[in-house]
Amino acid sequence: MKAAILKEKNTPYEIEEVILDNVHANEVKVKIIATGMCHSDEALRIGEAPFDFPGILGHEGAGVVEEVGPGVTDLKKGDQVLLTHAHCGHCSACLSGNPTICEHWYELNAGGTAFDGRKIFEDQNGNKLSNFYNQSSFSEYTIVHRNNIVKVDSKADLRILGPLGCGFLTGSGTVFNGLKPKAGEGIAIFGTGAVGDAAIMAAKIVGCHPIIAIDIHDSRLEEAQMLGATHSINSKDQDPVELIDEITQEKGVKYSIDTTGITPVMETARDVLGKNSIFAPVAVTSQTFETSPFQDLVSSQKSIKGVLMGDAVPQLSITQLIEYNKQGLFDFDKLIKYYDFEEINQAAEDSNSGKTVKPVLILDKSYSI
Repeated sequence: MKAAILKEKNTPYEIEEVILDNVHANEVKVKIIATGMCHSDEALRIGEAPFDFPGILGHEGAGVVEEVGPGVTDLKKGDQVLLTHAHCGHCSACLSGNPTICEHWYELNAGGTAFDGRKIFEDQNGNKLSNFYNQSSFSEYTIVHRNNIVKVDSKADLRILGPLGCGFLTGSGTVFNGLKPKAGEGIAIFGTGAVGDAAIMAAKIVGCHPIIAIDIHDSRLEEAQMLGATHSINSKDQDPVELIDEITQEKGVKYSIDTTGITPVMETARDVLGKNSIFAPVAVTSQTFETSPFQDLVSSQKSIKGVLMGDAVPQLSITQLIEYNKQGLFDFDKLIKYYDFEEINQAAEDSNSGKTVKPVLILDKSYSI
């Protein structure tokens, strides 16, 4: 089977033949049909987040069940599935319905191994390869834990649905579950990539007003307004603080989200808030920003809240996003551009430049519904 390997930090993907391990208890072998590319993949590739090279990235996979291991009783060969992040399922966080703060989240998703600690991929020279999100969907086949899986309808188009596993889930969930705004409350969203656009669509569903999109690409801002933004600001030549003051009659917004992870942008996202408000930085980034606790937070009762993976239960939230899509309320499929698997480096470049909002790699060109 083929997979896209990253051999070292800041190098291009190399598609090579790899060997996949056997299925163990509570595991599922999945044939990948398509997979989204996410900023988190790029953050690991360039060293913005830690990764044990060499390895295989990819964490927005969609595919078909090939084999189930002992203990998996609710899936069978041929089922269509989406892949998302891993969680243990038995710690206090998981049992209370908060799998994104699973006590074992980091080791399961960023530790480079399966649940039992083994590495499931190796190259032709016998070198073990790290996986990512207990998934590694930049491969023709993979092995995941049952908890990574969301079963979908047999007639669903997997080429469209794959990206729901991370980026769109993160953006929408930050609104629905992390911030929980009420109708009529204002929100500013910095960065209109996949995560930001998902937040915009979720804010429209909730009834937020105004919904302000901030970016440096006019084409993306136009797209954001089609998806539900009531106002747009190109921060390359406009001051978001001044304009948001004007839009809100100097009251500021109740909520802000930063999806860029860039220091001055995060600071601006904090500064556009009004009183008794919340800022959610959600990007995977190594950059930081300074905050004066009293001046920036205490004096106006502002909060900074971390929200991981949209604070969602994927098996519930992804199903809801699919339903919103059917109703025409969550048009994430309009943001997708398809690439052949062999074009993975071009897809990454187009995503980084802003040319493509959500690249989706097609691994099985023969797939049809």
